[in-house]
This record gives sequence, C-alpha cells and structure tokens, in this order.
Amino acid sequence: MKTLHNFGDTDELQTIRDWLRFAVSAFNEAQLSFGHGSASAYDEAAYLILHTLHLPLDTLEPFLDARLPSHERDALRTLLDKRVTQRTPAAYLTHEAWLGEFRFYVDERVIVPRSFIAELLRERLAPWIEDAEAVGSVLDLCTGSGCLAILAAHVFPYASVDAVDLSAAALEVAQRNVADYALQDRVSLIESDLFTQLGKKKYDIIISNPPYVDAPSVAALPPEYLHEPELALGSGADGLDATRAILKHAAAHLNPGGILIVEIGHNRDTLEAAYPDLPFTWLDVAAGDEFVFLLHREDLR
Repeated sequence: MKTLHNFGDTDELQTIRDWLRFAVSAFNEAQLSFGHGSASAYDEAAYLILHTLHLPLDTLEPFLDARLPSHERDALRTLLDKRVTQRTPAAYLTHEAWLGEFRFYVDERVIVPRSFIAELLRERLAPWIEDAEAVGSVLDLCTGSGCLAILAAHVFPYASVDAVDLSAAALEVAQRNVADYALQDRVSLIESDLFTQLGKKKYDIIISNPPYVDAPSVAALPPEYLHEPELALGSGADGLDATRAILKHAAAHLNPGGILIVEIGHNRDTLEAAYPDLPFTWLDVAAGDEFVFLLHREDLR
C-alpha cells in the first residue's frame, strides 16, 4: 500500500502552499472518496491542513506562504498519511464534524453527520412550523452523535428533546456533544430500537435520519464509508426497513397536528411505490426534493 513517501520527498515541503498542492495531488492519485464534510480533494486538503495547524478553517490565503517548523510538518505528514493509506474519513481523523456553525465531536462509534434535515432545522421547519416557540416536544430517532437533537433544541427553545438510538456506543458520543452544548436539562438520551422503549410518549415533531442504504449500495460503498458503523448505513434489501417501522408506529407517538420528517436517501421512487396512499410532501433541500419527506399525524392515521 502506498504511503505519502511514495509520492515524493516530503522534506522538501516547507510552506502551507507546498503542503496543500502535495496533499491534493496525493488524494487524487490515491482516488480517495469524499462526502464526509468535504466535496473535493482540495477542500479536504485545506481543511486538514488548517485544522492540524490550529488556524481558522475559513482563512487560508494569508497563511499560504508561511514556512512550517519541523514539528508541524511531522504532524501534517502523519495525518495525511493516515487519510491516504487507511482511507479514514477526515472527520474521524480530526474528531469533529460541522453542520453549519455547529461543531460536533465524532469518532467511529457514530456516522459522520451530514443530514439534509439540518438545513430544514436552520429554517425552523418553516412553513410547516408557524411558531417555533410553541413547539413543546421533539423526538430525534437514530440520533447517532446527537447532532439533530442539539440543533432542534436550539431552534425550538422551549422544547424538550428525546434523542433515541439503538447503539449504546453512539449514545456515549451523543452524551459528550449534549454536554458540550450544556443541554443536559433539555435533551434526554434514550437507548431504544426506534419507538420500543418510549411507552406512550407523544411529540409535536418527530425527525429521523435512519439507516437507508440498500443492500447493493452497501456492497459497493467506498472504503471511507466502511469506517462508519454498519448499523447506521444499511437497512434491508431496499434500504427501507427502518423507514417502514417508523411509518408503522409514528402516529401513535405524535400529538394532534404533529409532523414526521424522515430522510431516505435515493429511495423516493421505492417508497412511493410501497405506500401509494400516503400523501408524502417532499421537502426542498440543497440536493433537490427527493431525499426528505414530511407527513402529518393525520396522514398516517
């Protein structure tokens, strides 16, 4: 397996500009896959370099020609080598992931946050929620790192939020993030297989970014994605096992007028074929209107 030393003599790399050019070339030569926070070799190389050097993540230009001392070059060499040889997603190397202005701790116990629902929460689920301050309860199913639960607590300031996950290990990460945002009194972490441990609890809003990758796609995933918990990716042959369970039980856990919002990846056609009588509303996100649906409690009845 190649290491960075196969791409050239890194001792000759003195400036950030040198290391940036080198890293982009190395990432492209290794044919790395992106999608865990960065969209390209350049974006990821810039992020990893700035993070390692403790520089502002949105400020590269003023530092490009700064010469690096040996200990900083060693740190970059070690990190970039791991990215290339181990195909480890950048978020696991830096132990951080960003959704907008919100930073979350992550490691390989949780999927790297990248939900389209985060975009919708930034808009307070408008126009579907008219008054954010009137929302009293939110459920985040398959919470993982707790990121969506934390965003929900911020945009619905008077809501109590239950964050549910089947994985006790994932909830340990979520607990750290909840503590980082000092939300222990408003976000409750619950180990549960979807609704099974929730009793008769009801909510104004249920959000979920469940596993939704179908079996053929799981088998074809690039190595980067194999670092993520398998439990958080695949969901049966067609990717909809978890979504079916959510649709079956959500009405029993929604207050009158409550809404269900679920992300399902590329499964819109399959889902609509399976539930031809459900009036799905498909929400607009950056990638289009095929990835997140909304239903009202009354639709589910």
